[in-house]
Amino acid sequence: MARTVMTVDDSASMRQMVKATLLSAGYSVVEAADGQEALEYARENSVDLVITDVNMPRMDGITLVSELRALPSYRLTPLLLLTTESSQEKKMEGKRAGATGWIVKPFNPDQLLATMARVL
Repeated sequence: MARTVMTVDDSASMRQMVKATLLSAGYSVVEAADGQEALEYARENSVDLVITDVNMPRMDGITLVSELRALPSYRLTPLLLLTTESSQEKKMEGKRAGATGWIVKPFNPDQLLATMARVL
């Protein structure tokens, strides 16, 4: 059975690029346009991995990571931040919230898949 990955980004074109990469590697994909939508989905469903942007309306990615970590079913789920943010301060904030890893946009599809393989 294919592993399911949730991609969270307010940019539809970025979600499409990530989705195309994941589908080509055999993953199932669920999309959310922001952290609030992702959290609502996560409360009712489980996924094998979450890839989220940081800067989004309604709920940013670091808050989403923190909220997901508070859910028993997401305590051990890999949570990757895929963002244009590259400051050490932001990375530490993500790590403190519970992020598993950090990938800077623009992303390399092979690097994304390799990172996912390591954490799954």
